[in-house]
Amino acid sequence: MLNEAPAFWWQPAGWKAYSLWPISKIYGLIAARRMHKASGARVEAPVLCIGNFTVGGTGKTPTTIAFAEQAKARGLIPGVLSRGHGGSLKTPKIVDAERDSAEVVGDEPLLLANHATVAVSPDRAAAAKLLIGRGCDFLIMDDGLQSGRIHIDYALAVVDARHGIGNGQVIPGGPLRVALSAQMNHITALLTMGQGSAADGVVRMASRAGKPVFEAHVRPRDAENLRGRRFLAFAGIGHPDRFFDAVAGVGGQVVVKRSFGDHHRFQPQELAELETAADKAGLDLITTTKDAARLRHGDVSPIFRSKLKVLEIEAVFDDPDVPAAIIDQTVAAYRVRRLGR
Repeated sequence: MLNEAPAFWWQPAGWKAYSLWPISKIYGLIAARRMHKASGARVEAPVLCIGNFTVGGTGKTPTTIAFAEQAKARGLIPGVLSRGHGGSLKTPKIVDAERDSAEVVGDEPLLLANHATVAVSPDRAAAAKLLIGRGCDFLIMDDGLQSGRIHIDYALAVVDARHGIGNGQVIPGGPLRVALSAQMNHITALLTMGQGSAADGVVRMASRAGKPVFEAHVRPRDAENLRGRRFLAFAGIGHPDRFFDAVAGVGGQVVVKRSFGDHHRFQPQELAELETAADKAGLDLITTTKDAARLRHGDVSPIFRSKLKVLEIEAVFDDPDVPAAIIDQTVAAYRVRRLGR
């Protein structure tokens, strides 16, 4: 999968998107057929999927964290299933947040492991078995809506209100993993993340299909020490503009912006250039939690780490009762599934 989405994906469909339409059509038909025919292994625990329709960030990771924390508050033992995008693992593994590196397990699992037990594997069923063996009784699948590897009891699709589904075309002509109409049949509910009108069409489609629509936003945490500072901000995430705006939103001044591809692996020379540019301009360095996770291990100088500020964020639901209700519905669906065996 592309680490850096083409700019035309997030613009109204033009000649670039339409010239790729035949390939997109074939890709979409194959992906939709695979999604429709997938039966999914039925694991012995409730499964809540936090997915999205497109390539690129929509806020799935903070949403997954919010559900993990809510599950713990309800007396459950959550476990998170992750494919470990950006990592190199071929066999299922429980993530060790202190010892594992992003090069091995991926950046998102390192963040998630601070909130719940995380198993990384392309084989979701094998990862689920590992988590259940560790005592987890509620599974949250980070991404994987289109995979069909395990049976999902509740599928929550997250869409970025600011970017929506881009030009509405399927890969490679656009960011959709499968045609939206086909994906809509497989979700239980829709969650819009942030402010904006780009997802209005998706919301209308979900409403017509009888899918509940919820709203949430991302809020910075403990950001008082960033107020009034001047920053060189850098990010290797799906939509770095959201990060730059968030820094400005807490009172920081983003003087220099540096964007890298999603899940970018920073090289020592790149970090040295960032540090030098910040020092020359009298700026502080700041990045995202995902980028900081990738920089936790490896060839990163202690001086660079000491200079680096990190913007911590959390997902906040407009209706605070929604996460608990979704967890209860997931557990109820699992109980029905067990009775129907």
